[in-house]
Amino acid sequence: MQGTMDKTIETLYEQLHKELVQWCSCMTMDAGEAEELVQEGFLRAMSHVDELKALEFKQQRSYMYRTIKHLFIDRYRKRRYEVVSDDLLQLPMTETQFSNCEWEQLLARLPGLEGAIFTMRYVHEMNSTQIGELLQLPPGTVRSKLSSARQHLRDMMK
Repeated sequence: MQGTMDKTIETLYEQLHKELVQWCSCMTMDAGEAEELVQEGFLRAMSHVDELKALEFKQQRSYMYRTIKHLFIDRYRKRRYEVVSDDLLQLPMTETQFSNCEWEQLLARLPGLEGAIFTMRYVHEMNSTQIGELLQLPPGTVRSKLSSARQHLRDMMK
């Protein structure tokens, strides 16, 4: 069984590794982080090898993309508490003098995906199209949620 598992994952790795790393590099803007995401995706695939063996290649490919996308989203949700620098909100300086802890609290209070979208846009400098593709949302919805997040943050800072 171990040889079968290794062969299934090995074949997937040979066929998809480069493609997945390139895709992740576009999302993360960091080759090292992209490689980590892909490796984590393949580790997850190893624990589901029996399910993967029953799928056609297109379905296996889709599984890998979906798994890695979810890993990426999970990482961003965890990082949404990162410090957002003062110039991100483009508010007067007196309104943006917050400690790291206060920023974390503000971002944590944003509803739904607003905190994650805000972080992706302003910390990781992704555009609304990239964020929309990642979260499977139209770019207009992403821009709307960013606007709402900025308004919520302004309201919280008053």
